[in-house]
Amino acid sequence: MIAVLGAIFFAIAGFVGTQLGNAAAEGITRFEDGPPPQRPPAAWLIAGCAAIGALTVTHAVAPAQVLLVAIVCTSLVAAWCCDARTGIVPDLFTLLPLAIIVAVALWMHEWWIFISTIVPLVPFAAAAALSRGRGMGWGDAKLAALGGGVLGAQLSLLAFALACIAAVVVSRFRKTAMPIAFAPYLAAAIGIALPLGMWR
Repeated sequence: MIAVLGAIFFAIAGFVGTQLGNAAAEGITRFEDGPPPQRPPAAWLIAGCAAIGALTVTHAVAPAQVLLVAIVCTSLVAAWCCDARTGIVPDLFTLLPLAIIVAVALWMHEWWIFISTIVPLVPFAAAAALSRGRGMGWGDAKLAALGGGVLGAQLSLLAFALACIAAVVVSRFRKTAMPIAFAPYLAAAIGIALPLGMWR
């Protein structure tokens, strides 16, 4: 029964994420050389959140942990939807949840949060700087920092490596030189790894 309730709660969080992402996308002007707009798979995103919720509530050690993961899921879905439509990830969907995670970690005296956040951020920030925010956006770098804060340095690096491989494979199959929205790959990697992060 607890798993069902968790799935419903997280499905609602996923739905809220789709609404926030789509609302943010309405007010963003796409770059001309950005990735082509795509329609986010809302039903799949909500279903994915429900699955994460069912796993989370059965392994979480405290209600606060469940709420924190739900906030992260909402942010991941919102980032996915907005990036798919506009090629841009607003800071609201990355820095706000990251600030909450860092604040909770510091309150619990878990100083590792700084290393976990910075380690995955560095390569993505370097890529964003070298490409001047075009090949790799700063929103992607901030999303990587969020993933590091949630998953820890080791698990996030593994998840992001798989996300990069998936993006390359998809790009090859499309046989096009058009840029791709990378946040959906990062968000999916974080979401899939979230239940594993619960068992760290």
